[in-house]
Amino acid sequence: MFAEDMDAADQVRLAFGLLDLLDEYWVTCEIRFANEGADGPLPAAALWDGYRRRLEADRDAEAVTYSLWVDWFEDPATSATAFAEVLGDDIDQVAARTQSGLRRACRVLECSGPVNWTVKEPAYRAAVRLPALHPAVFRALLTSFHDLYGDLEPAAALTLLDRLTLPTGTRHLAELRHVLAAGHRNHHRSPGAWDEAIRSYDPVS
Repeated sequence: MFAEDMDAADQVRLAFGLLDLLDEYWVTCEIRFANEGADGPLPAAALWDGYRRRLEADRDAEAVTYSLWVDWFEDPATSATAFAEVLGDDIDQVAARTQSGLRRACRVLECSGPVNWTVKEPAYRAAVRLPALHPAVFRALLTSFHDLYGDLEPAAALTLLDRLTLPTGTRHLAELRHVLAAGHRNHHRSPGAWDEAIRSYDPVS
């Protein structure tokens, strides 16, 4: 998919330009395949700059966030590096700087469920300091519990959850607090815990 007369960094930029044009997840798959192929890895600066720019853009980013979630964050071999590059290394500067930075932080947090807890917890703690990110942190904790590969530490997650200021009636807030207080790490490891939490707050369901 890359033009052979370009250097590797320009090839990466061209690939992301194709993603902008087509807005299709398969383009991100081709980028990942090229990174893992015989001529890889791709230049890291160009690769992650491409992701960061599209996470900050005021346009739909579903292909990019889906790529992060299922390709980079679910893979233990790439998860820590990917999370650090798109948010973990600069969350303090990004979140406080501009609306585009907030947009990137929200998008990454909301798809970060599969990232190892020890990797993402510092970013979660930093995000809690900024009220504008509280809904995204809540979504991050919720998906960390529900995602098939989600990871969290219940006591630490509950501490973060209790620091969030969320709208009254936020859906699933009570249930999430219930399962975390009971020490459950993941919906799929404790398959009855969520249903029990629902019954606790809605006995007729």
